[in-house]
Amino acid sequence: MTIRRFSAAVFAATLLTPGLAACTSTGTGEAGVSASPTTSASASSGATGAVDSDAKQALLNSTNAIRTGNFRFTMAGAGSTAEGQVHEPSQSAEMRVMIGDASSDLMMKLDLIHAKPDSWVKLELGGTAASSVPGVRQLNLGKYQHLDQNRIKGNRALGFDFEAVDPAGSAVLTQGITEVRQTGEGSYAGTLDVSKAAQAGSLDPSVITALGQQAQSVPFTAKLDPQGRLSELVVRIPAAGQRAAQDIKITYSDYGNATAARKPPADQVVEAPPEFYNLFD
Repeated sequence: MTIRRFSAAVFAATLLTPGLAACTSTGTGEAGVSASPTTSASASSGATGAVDSDAKQALLNSTNAIRTGNFRFTMAGAGSTAEGQVHEPSQSAEMRVMIGDASSDLMMKLDLIHAKPDSWVKLELGGTAASSVPGVRQLNLGKYQHLDQNRIKGNRALGFDFEAVDPAGSAVLTQGITEVRQTGEGSYAGTLDVSKAAQAGSLDPSVITALGQQAQSVPFTAKLDPQGRLSELVVRIPAAGQRAAQDIKITYSDYGNATAARKPPADQVVEAPPEFYNLFD
C-alpha cells in the first residue's frame, strides 16, 4: 500500500484519498454545519447566491492574523486529526498527525518538526495492512528521521513553506465565498467555491475535481474570536462518486503565543532511508 501525496502540512490529501479514507471514514464526522444559509436583508444578489458584503469582509479580514505566522492550529476529518503550531519568528513549526487507529487497515502517526533549514519526522505505522508497506522495518524506528531538503524541495507533501505559513489555507478558502450571512456574534454560515482552492492545504485537488459542479457551492460555517480573528472554519464536503461526505474542521488559537519548535536530541535522530521518501511519492 502506498499513500499518494501524504502531507504533513496538507494531511487532508490522505484523509480523502480513496482506500485509506474508506478505512477511517465515519461519515460526516463530528463537526456540524448549520442549516442552508438564507439571504440576509443587507445582502446583494449575485449569480451564485447572495453575499452580505460586511460578513464577507469580516471573514476575509479574519485571516490576516494567520499570515503573521504565530499561532496554534488543529485540523480534523474522516477519523484523522492534526495539531501543531507555527512560529515564524524562529522559522519553525511542528505538527502531530494521526490517521486511523489500530483497527484500521493502515494507521499512521507522524511527529514533524521544522526548524529552518532542517526538518525531522518520527513515523509510526500500524494496522492490519502495515506489514505490506515496503520497508516498514526501516520506517518504524522510534526515532526522528532527518529529511534531505534536496529530496523534498518543492514537495509540499513533506516540506513546510515559511512564505505560506497556514497549513490549512483558510485565506484561499474565504476568498471563494459565494454566499454568506452572519448567524450570531462572531458566527457565520454560507457557501464556498472551492474549485479554485487547490492551493488550500485542507483540500486535495483530486477531491475538488471529483466534486465537479458541486465544488462551486460547498457549505461552510465560521467563528471569529473577540478580536475578529478566525477561530474555527468547518467545510462540509458533499459526497461525490465513491467518496463519502466529509466535514473538515479547522481551528486556530493562541495567536501571538506560539513558541519555537524544539529540535530533537541528536541521539534520537537518524537519516531518513529511501523507503521513507518512496512512501510519500
